[in-house]
Amino acid sequence: MKPDLREALGARILTGDGAMGTYLYGMGFPVGVSYEEFNVLRPEVIADVHRRYYEAGARVIETNTFSANLASLSNYGLDNEVEAINRAGVQIARAAVGSDAYVVGAVGSIRAGKRKNIGTKQLEHLFSQQIDALLSAGADGILLETFYDLEEALLALRIARKLSDVPVLCQFAVEKEAVTQDGQPLATAFDRLRQEGADVVGFNCRSGPNGILRAIDSIVGDVELPLSVYPNAGIPDYVDGKYKFSATPEYFAESARKFADRGARIIGGCCGTTPEHIAAIAKSLDGYTPQPVEFDAAPQVVQQEQIVVQPAAKPEVSTVKAAAPIGGGSQDEPNIVELVKQRHTVIVELDPPRDLNIQKFMDGAKALKACHADAVTMADNSLAVTRMSNIALASLLQQRVGIRPLVHIACRDRNLIGTQSHMMGLDALGIDHVLAVTGDPARFGDLPDSSSVYDLTSFEMIRMIKQLNEGVAFSGKPLKQKANFITGAAFNPNVKYLDKAIARLEKKIDSGADYIMTQPVYDKDLIVRMAEATKHLSVPIFIGIMPLASGRNAEYLHNEVPGIQLSDDVRKRMAGLEGEEGRAEGVKIAEELLDTALEHFKGIYLITPFMFYDMTVKLTEYVWQKTREKTG
Repeated sequence: MKPDLREALGARILTGDGAMGTYLYGMGFPVGVSYEEFNVLRPEVIADVHRRYYEAGARVIETNTFSANLASLSNYGLDNEVEAINRAGVQIARAAVGSDAYVVGAVGSIRAGKRKNIGTKQLEHLFSQQIDALLSAGADGILLETFYDLEEALLALRIARKLSDVPVLCQFAVEKEAVTQDGQPLATAFDRLRQEGADVVGFNCRSGPNGILRAIDSIVGDVELPLSVYPNAGIPDYVDGKYKFSATPEYFAESARKFADRGARIIGGCCGTTPEHIAAIAKSLDGYTPQPVEFDAAPQVVQQEQIVVQPAAKPEVSTVKAAAPIGGGSQDEPNIVELVKQRHTVIVELDPPRDLNIQKFMDGAKALKACHADAVTMADNSLAVTRMSNIALASLLQQRVGIRPLVHIACRDRNLIGTQSHMMGLDALGIDHVLAVTGDPARFGDLPDSSSVYDLTSFEMIRMIKQLNEGVAFSGKPLKQKANFITGAAFNPNVKYLDKAIARLEKKIDSGADYIMTQPVYDKDLIVRMAEATKHLSVPIFIGIMPLASGRNAEYLHNEVPGIQLSDDVRKRMAGLEGEEGRAEGVKIAEELLDTALEHFKGIYLITPFMFYDMTVKLTEYVWQKTREKTG
């Protein structure tokens, strides 16, 4: 007989399992179906996944019931299958793994951070129905996972406690912020859950290891409960119609020890993780003896870069000027493609705000205008996180700052109708510089239940935008006038086979791309190799340079963000650096990269980290300083 889960956690660390949904997707099963229905339609498939995780070392096994509630199942016509699917979920897991494993009934958030129209009474019914079915099938515990609000988590916990005294694990989905989505500090939220009878508290989804580590370090106070952590395998990339995750099993092995040192007693994986990730965690923790966690003394809080910035602070701006007139969006000025043929040209990216306050964004744009940046570029809800419309900000930049806006257009958020409408609006506003990108998958952003459209690929997006320049609508019907879009394409040179990436880039140019903007590069040798490999291309390339903000930022980018690869030397230089010291070294590394980039490329694309626009102001000034030195 295995000990009660509570007793087991007092003596050792347990390895949790990994993803179910994304793993099934990776096996070839399509999105848009109910994976929970597989419990009754394809039980052998679900059993095989459980078995693989158990053999990898997992001893806490989640049932395949995350969305097996009436609200979700009714979308697939499965209104009468709630009990059958949940009971089968427990039975399949139990039969697939050894007797030393704990089978916990997985219960996901129903509101998913957004569906406020579902009232308390309805939620009580939905959770009661699902949890009762899991318990009646003999689950060893209940795992409440991917909750965004304390209110909903407490409601589900109270129902579980009313129905049984089995261990209950409560996990929030957060980013780096130290609060739940309904504004409760994590320390307060965890304490409330403890008072209501939770046995374990923790985190899953939304973030990779770096984000969850930061969330743990941000907690001030006495948690008094074991932690459970199930990070995503970094940020997914959408390539050739498939989701791909970047975080390696080796990175998860390193992170597992860090989680254990912070009091985590169940460590597994969420979206994008595989049996290989779980095996790496289990191996890393083999022989690890949990140390007593001192909760009386508050842990050191690691400040987030976003919080450190003082909104009122204005960077000092030099009077160094570029060698040619600076573009500000006027129709009389040369466009970016014409400008970069004349001289070095600098595009700087600023993130649109995630709330309604645009002051810091406008301050940054004014500072970049003052140091003679040629354009400010804005992503289109990057990482699938909701931000202010870049078309609105682009219009404000033209009116208030007088600097040229360059807006990204993601394939993810709009169908063909919405995309053409969006482009027509940009044309009416006189915003003619755009960058066509695929866009990060919606399910991994802050509104995971929203849809990823992807009516168009980035290749097709470029062709359709260029079609507007010919006076032809997406439907093929003639328009009364022609648009004049300067259309860019994205390029990732941080790949194993550069020649294959160049071949893909050539197709984007054939589709009509006027210029190229690259992912950040952190290797001088790669810059040189890329210059040689692209010298035959007919369009200008803007080489991406993003200054690092800290050692943690460097490791996060290297391990969790697709398309970014840091050299060993850069990682060593940034290791352990935080705050102003980290940002200073990040700027220094970026300046060294610029020295090489300026020798080979006239186009420079600076990416502002965490709205630290003083960093990209310094780098813009550095570009003009170096070009003046070269020209005398």
